[in-house]
Formats: sequence, C-alpha cells, structure tokens
Amino acid sequence: MIVDRYGDHLVLQTLTLAMDQRKALITEALQELLAPKSIIERNDAPIRKAEGLELHTGVLAGVAPDAFEITVDGLIFEVDLLRGQKTGFYLDQVPNYSAVAAHAAGRKVLDCFANQGAFALACAKAGASQVQAIEISAEYVELVKRNAQRNGLKIEAYAANVFDLLKDLERQQTRYDLIILDPPSFTKTKGKLGDAMRGYKEIHLRALKLLSTDGLLATFCCSHHVSREDFMGMVNEAAVDAKKTLRQLATYSQAADHPIITTLAETEYLKGWLFELAPGR
Repeated sequence: MIVDRYGDHLVLQTLTLAMDQRKALITEALQELLAPKSIIERNDAPIRKAEGLELHTGVLAGVAPDAFEITVDGLIFEVDLLRGQKTGFYLDQVPNYSAVAAHAAGRKVLDCFANQGAFALACAKAGASQVQAIEISAEYVELVKRNAQRNGLKIEAYAANVFDLLKDLERQQTRYDLIILDPPSFTKTKGKLGDAMRGYKEIHLRALKLLSTDGLLATFCCSHHVSREDFMGMVNEAAVDAKKTLRQLATYSQAADHPIITTLAETEYLKGWLFELAPGR
C-alpha cells in the first residue's frame, strides 16, 4: 500500500489483493488519523494486472479538487491528482530537483522527458542562463509553460520525441552546459531489459555529444529491473563510444519517504548520477 500526501489531500494505491479487500477499512482509518479533505484512489498502475486486480481511479472520500497547487522548494506546481502521471507529481524526485539545480547557475540547460518541468523550473530559479524543457506530451508542455508563468520564470518548452530531438541537435552541433535525462521506465519486465538498455545507451550517447567543455550530465533510471551496476556499465559504454571521459560528481536516490528495504531489491528503483566531462580524448 502507498499513500501520498498533497497538503490536505491523500492519494491511495493498493497494490495487492489483501490491501484491495481492505480498502474501505484503510479509507476509514486514514480519515480518523489525518482528517483529509479527500482520499483519492489511483489504482491504475500496470502492476495490478499482474496481481489479477482491476484498474480503478476515483474518489474514496471527500471531494477531489479540480485544480490543485503544491509548493516544492519555493516553486509552485499545478497537480492533477486524478489524471496526472503516477499520483500527480514525482514526489520521489523532490530532493533531486534542487540538488541538480545547485549546479545550474549560468549554464545553458536541456531538461529531457520534462513532465511537469520540475528540473527545468528548479534550474531556472537557480540562475541558469537558458533552460529548454522537452516533453513528448503536448498537454504536459502546456503544463510546463503554466508552471513557469506561475513562478515568474523563463523556460522554453517544446513537444518532441527526445530520441529524435537529440539526433537533430547533434546534427545542428548544438551545445549545452547541463543536460538532464529523467526518462520514464523503459521496461516493466525483466524480459525487455535488453531493449531498455539499448534505449538508455542511445540517449546517453547523444546527450554526451551535446555537452560543452566541462559540461554536466544528470541522469536517472526509475526501473527496478536495472541495477546500479548495469546502468553504470551502460553509461561507460556510451562514454567510450562518444569518445568522452566522465568524472562522477554525485549520486542520487529516491526521497526518504520512499523507503528502501534492504531485503527487497525492488524497493531501490530510483537511481541517479551527476557526471562532468573531464579532460581526455
């Protein structure tokens, strides 16, 4: 069971049959303990199908807001709790937005797979000289623009396929000082791991070729099927093919309220690194 809290509103996910059967009891307990304005069910994760459970989205208690805003590190974001990706916002990435943005001052930034634009906005707030946000969904591009307007920040947001765009930017010999790769999971199953690693390698190879001298690459993987060792091996292969040398500056993980259980490898799903181009080839 997962409960995400957005101010006075709770988003509930029950991922097993046992929890699903006790949904009414869980809702009642949450009401007594936390007295939220609403409890929203987001049982639309594909993992439920593997458990033989139906997908459901709706309001379990109270009244869900039509429009809802949250503040994260001084930035205001519009959140759709009923229809937004995951539960409306990537709360597991919250510490990493500001951590990456701490390196953005004076830099030209490219935020790939931008979603709501959290990395892009954090970088703009931190003093980046220019920020471009790329997201395949035109609807989310408009959301990025609205979020930028809410916060009085300047961001260029475009709807594009990141794989195609990186190729175009390489042909144009465009350069960036900081590139952020935060793609959705490329695989939901172990059987598709090979295809996923090829996809990860391609975007890293392209991104490395777009970095300026001493440029930075912040990269994340949210699939528990991809280990830290496998992901780092892929990054090294991409660096060799791009004829680049990388210096590791930082590692990132999921927020503390998304706990990692040492005996359950699947719970350590979010992995991230910050690399700097080092003098070399």
